[in-house]
Amino acid sequence: MRVGLLGGAFNPPHEGHLQLARLALEHLDLDELRFVPTAISPHKPDPGSPSAEARLRLISDALSGFDPRVKVEPLELERGGTSYTVDTLEALTLREPHNQWILLMGSDQLPGLSQWRHVERVFQLASAAVALRPGAPFDAPDLPGIQIKSRWSGAPGELVRLPSTELDLASTDLRACLQARPAEDPAGLPPQVLRTIRTENLYC
Repeated sequence: MRVGLLGGAFNPPHEGHLQLARLALEHLDLDELRFVPTAISPHKPDPGSPSAEARLRLISDALSGFDPRVKVEPLELERGGTSYTVDTLEALTLREPHNQWILLMGSDQLPGLSQWRHVERVFQLASAAVALRPGAPFDAPDLPGIQIKSRWSGAPGELVRLPSTELDLASTDLRACLQARPAEDPAGLPPQVLRTIRTENLYC
């Protein structure tokens, strides 16, 4: 089975995440796509709130009525601690050895790819699909074991390009907007996510 993995804090999940999922489903011939919320990101400071349980609810809300091939993978939250992609891939490969894995990311993540923990092992287990983001060109890192391809074959070690989401959204900016202007509804949040944020008084 060909499975896409979209990792992140999703704090909160927004239309950019959903558009990346749509692009991946359209261009990668996926059987399944999983949102993988981090427990603690090794690349960003922990914003503190809301809780992991609240973030899971927000992701579930965002995916309500979405493509049925898209699911939530809670493995990193259940494991706790700092979430490293290599550990997640090792666990998933052990649990589901016949699957083919491809990571989904924005082009703004490419410059830091070489700093990932055991990045060579990551690309022994999975490939990556990169969507262009404004101001972040597709600059592939010079890493051993990675091949740039026009289409994903299903094999690990490949780097393929996705179209731009055309949405310049960031969860950090949305959190700041929710905190600074609590009476306003920021653009870019799915209505069902915004409804839960208001109901549970999140990001206040």
